Amino acid sequence: MPYSVLIVEDSRAMRGLIRATVEQMPGFSTFEAANGFDALKNLPARKYDLIITDINMPDINGLELISFVKGHPDYKDIPLIIVSTERSDEDMERGLKLGASGYIIKPFKGNELQELVRNVLK
Repeated sequence: MPYSVLIVEDSRAMRGLIRATVEQMPGFSTFEAANGFDALKNLPARKYDLIITDINMPDINGLELISFVKGHPDYKDIPLIIVSTERSDEDMERGLKLGASGYIIKPFKGNELQELVRNVLK
């Protein structure tokens, strides 16, 4: 069964990097949202197996997106991974407390993200 991954990131270059990294893994297809607001519009379009989101974005940030997803009966079971430049333990803790399943700091190595994706989807 192919996995469907929604990538939520306001940087086009970083979105492309995450997409390329995830799509190197067999059985993964990706969809993109340029910010949290776009992600909310995309959620009803299909069943996502994973959401990878940045924290710092315009409109709706990643923490607000996680809070919405985890609070919504249709989406609460979708695991989320945070990809962020935020290195503080406080941000990491807030994201995990809100319901994120993993956190990776930019810049990251492709194999680190792939390993985190595999672990979260187990």
